[in-house]
This record gives sequence, C-alpha cells and structure tokens, in this order.
Amino acid sequence: MKYSFLLRAAALAIVLMVLAWLSACATRPAAEAPPAALFADERFAASTVQLDEAAIFALTPGMVDYTTDVVRQRRGRELRRALFEALYRRDQLQLEYDSASTRTAAQAFAARQGNCLSLVIMTAALAQELSIPVVFQSVPTVDTWSRSGDLYFNSGHVNLKLGRALREDVGTYDRDNYLVIDFQPPPEAKLTEGTAIGRHTVVAMFMNNRAAEALARDQFDDAYWWARRAVAADPGLAYAYNTLAVVYRRHGDADMAEQTLRHLLAREPDSTLALSNLAQLLDAAGRAEEARTIRTRLTQLQPVAPFYYFNLGRTAMALGDYRRARTMFERELRRDPTYHEFHAWLAAAEAQLGDLKGANEHMKQAIAASTTRADHALYAAKLDRLRAASARQR
Repeated sequence: MKYSFLLRAAALAIVLMVLAWLSACATRPAAEAPPAALFADERFAASTVQLDEAAIFALTPGMVDYTTDVVRQRRGRELRRALFEALYRRDQLQLEYDSASTRTAAQAFAARQGNCLSLVIMTAALAQELSIPVVFQSVPTVDTWSRSGDLYFNSGHVNLKLGRALREDVGTYDRDNYLVIDFQPPPEAKLTEGTAIGRHTVVAMFMNNRAAEALARDQFDDAYWWARRAVAADPGLAYAYNTLAVVYRRHGDADMAEQTLRHLLAREPDSTLALSNLAQLLDAAGRAEEARTIRTRLTQLQPVAPFYYFNLGRTAMALGDYRRARTMFERELRRDPTYHEFHAWLAAAEAQLGDLKGANEHMKQAIAASTTRADHALYAAKLDRLRAASARQR
C-alpha cells in the first residue's frame, strides 16, 4: 500500500497508511513538539502498543543469515547490486505485495509479503546490516482511495534508494549514485523522482498505518496510542493529526476531535481531509452554518468527493436500478481505473443486466487489481460463479 491517511465518512473518507521518503541530507528539519493539549491519555485504556523504532527495523537470525548469503553469493558484484538482485529474484525471497497490514521488517521477511512501507522497512533493515547507505523517498502519485466499511483511506507511496559506498572501510558514500528499490511502483510515477524523508518519518508512517488498521477493527484504544506515537515520532507529519482526530471522533470525544482538526487546519488550511472531517463533525453537533462554511471551502478545493459516484451506484443497486448503477460505477472508474472494488461492483451491475461477458471482464480486472489475498480469493470465487452462469447460458 502504501502509507495511508484517514478520513471519516458517509460519502467522504479517513486518512491514515499502507503503505505508504529523499536524500538524507535534504530532509526537512524536525517540527516543533505537538501541544500537550492535543492528547487525552486518560480517556483510553492503558497502552499495549510496544513497538519502537528499534523493534520496527530489528533483524531476526534468519535475516542475518540471509545477508550473509548475499555477501557469499555476490560473485564480484557491487554489494548493493547483489542485494537488489536477491530481493527481486523469484527463486530467492519470492516477495508478494499485500496491503492487508503494515508489518515490521521481521514480520515482512517471515511472511515474504507486505505493503510498500513494510517492504521498504524490511529492505532498509537488510541494507543496514550490510552497511549499505539508504535513502527513504515519498513518491508523489495521484490521489488513490480505498475503503473498509465506512472508513475511507487515501494512500501514498514510498520507496527507497540504495547508495554506493565510496570506501566501505570509512563509511563514506556517493550521494549522487543510488539504486531505486520499488516493490509496487505507481504507473504514473518515475522511479527516480521522490521527496527524501527521514527515518523518523518512516517510523511515524508505520505507526499511523497501525492506527488506521486498528480503527478499521474498532480497536479504539490501540488506535489512539498508535496515532499518538505517530504524532510524537514526527510532529511534522500532518495527516497523523487527522488520524488522531478520527480516533477521537470514533471514540465519542468530539471536543478533542475538533481541537485536533483545527490545530491541523491552522498549519494546513487547504487539507481536504481535515476539512471533510470537520464539516461532518460540525454537522453531527447541529452546527449547520459552520459546517456549511467549511463545505464551501472544501468544494472549492475538491468539487467531487472521493467515492461520490461509487456510493450513488451502490444506492442504485440497492433500489434495483442497475442501469444507473452501471453508469455511476463507470464514472468512478474513469477517475480511478485501478481500484478493484469499482470493477467488482460494475461486474455485479453488468451481471444483473444480463451482460455476462462484460461482468466476466470486470471481475478479472478486479482480481488483477486486488491488493490482498482475501480480496483475490473473493473475486476469484465470484468469477467462477460468473463463468458457470455463462456456461449455462450458452
């Protein structure tokens, strides 16, 4: 995945992640510590969140053995090239992209899978063991949205560069010569382009993702502590405040949610995520006029909300208006042709309209675009049923 940002919504979203960054010397300076007033520890059960930076990047004995094998089998190649090829060769780790959860380096290595952030963390840990310089990157992409129930996620993307040591014995390296590692490159991104981010930002992204994943399971206490730690790890990571605000709102702490969103908007006045969540918060509190002002600003920045046509299509499906549903899903696909759920729902509408060929095609695209094993299995089962129906029709 990608690292994620979180929004709350009926027809809107929550920002957290997957996930989801430049030259180590070019990273932005650390932001000021967040105001203590943004935290309400007393409203949540004691923390069970234990992972810190060292644990997130920690290597297992099996990982150390793996790096030893990389050195043994390098056959005169540059060390970073040997690691690069070992990671990408299918007869080696056989890594799989999976956005279901954000894993530590050790967890990703053991599972042989992870989202882009997990795989970046794993690679960085292996590179560190081999004394290979690493640069984390945030890669700019078009807005990518996904959902889990009534939570909507906006995802970003991260990769990393492996540096070349000039003289390995003294630890110096060539800052202009890097090898890009990207396990799930966005189609519109250029691998050499990105914004350098520090290790502390990667740690904050990890914790923000964990907060989002806990929220999706309604585990509000864990979600709070992960979000709190994300803000503390990198106070400059704006969307971590948005995630914290969503945790407060879902937990029933509207006052803290509003205070956190207004703090974020003071720093990022054009944050559509914060504006969306604040408008909904004000609506729920009966403050319609204030909400209307916020929505006017939001509409200027974002004329059509994420999943807008998709939600209209689902409503049409529930009413049995399959032609309108098909039109709405097609509109949503024009905005994001790579999201698996849009293809799956369009396949369902096509099937209801008797176009089994079209339904088959879109279900195949849903399978190809799925980012978790669970979704892949679900769509594969639906495709089998569509094929059986096509056979009976013939």
